[in-house]
Amino acid sequence: QVQLVESGGGLVQAGGSLRLSCAASGRTFSTTMAWFRQAPGKEREFVAGIKWSGGTTIYADSVKGRFTISRDNAKNTAYLQMNSLKAEDTAVYYCAARYYYGISSAERNYDYWGQGTQVTVSS
Repeated sequence: QVQLVESGGGLVQAGGSLRLSCAASGRTFSTTMAWFRQAPGKEREFVAGIKWSGGTTIYADSVKGRFTISRDNAKNTAYLQMNSLKAEDTAVYYCAARYYYGISSAERNYDYWGQGTQVTVSS
């Protein structure tokens, strides 16, 4: 099993940047990691995903070119660098993990979730 803890959320002005971290513990080998987000009154949506090797990443169209997902397997940590933030990026951001399989944009395909971290972008 994998335990996930997000950090790095906060309040930022539009155009600013934040870096989220997801610290994993437990059996982390061969995990695909992803970030999802859920805005008030909306369903949770896929933001970005990264395979164990770090060589493959996928982004939602809404964040492509602004967000970068990465991971440091030696530190068992995944990151989401968010630049050029917009008010519509305001949401609770969740880290998720699954074993062995590739990146999926469907939350039902992830077995492990963090508790979430709030990101608020003021306009």
